Amino acid sequence: MPQSASVTNAPFHGESPSSESAPEVCVKIANFNAWYDSFQAIHDLSLDILRNQVTAFIGPSGCGKSTLLRWVNRMNDIVPTAQCTGSLRINDVEVLSPSTDVVHLRRQVGMVFQKPNPFPKSIYENVAFAPRLHLKLRRGELDELVEWALRKAAVWDEVKDRLNAPAFGLSGGQQQRLCIARAIAIGPELLLMDEPCSALDPASTLAIEDLIYELREQYTIVMVTHNMQQASRCSDQTAFFFEGRLIESGATDDVFTKPQQKRTDDYVRGRFG
Repeated sequence: MPQSASVTNAPFHGESPSSESAPEVCVKIANFNAWYDSFQAIHDLSLDILRNQVTAFIGPSGCGKSTLLRWVNRMNDIVPTAQCTGSLRINDVEVLSPSTDVVHLRRQVGMVFQKPNPFPKSIYENVAFAPRLHLKLRRGELDELVEWALRKAAVWDEVKDRLNAPAFGLSGGQQQRLCIARAIAIGPELLLMDEPCSALDPASTLAIEDLIYELREQYTIVMVTHNMQQASRCSDQTAFFFEGRLIESGATDDVFTKPQQKRTDDYVRGRFG
């Protein structure tokens, strides 16, 4: 029977493997199936996501890309009809186990959504909120962490003189970079991005793409995108989904220039989708 979404607290003991050998597997998905009530959104998916690389999920709307992201950080726990079977492991820890500490899991797995969603707080408090809640930091240390995260998200120079101003006063692109700063401030290992540029103008999109390229040196990034040019520019690995199934995955250059499956070739060439 499928496993219903549930939350039970227990330690999340993820050990980061040595960086001497590369690439290593950060997320290992095996025989994974997912449903919303009687609708099966993902069919028998097996996929390795490599550490410190950007993996792009591509495919038409409704093919299971965002559903998979929601299971990686257990967001579907709050969806009563969501169920799954199979295995989804981060650093050899079974994410789907009822004993997994979901709060700690979400500290390891940051999430950036399609539309910027800053808190109704100041710029400073958006970034400081989670570290203040989970980390024991003195004010000076918290200030340093906020600055570090904003610098890492390439928005510090634009906001450093108005940290106490409302976050909603920022432009869309600045808000999205603020949300990235908020996501990395708590120290995740894995960063999930669900169409992070779809609501942004071209200049802001370019800034986010440059940021993604830089962040992969420190984080493993999974990005859902409908923009084929963006996937080819930003990602190291690409996985193509169609009707809830993984059709093909591999190095981005290979998927885009010499795909092994006709459906992949048709999709990346714009013949459908």
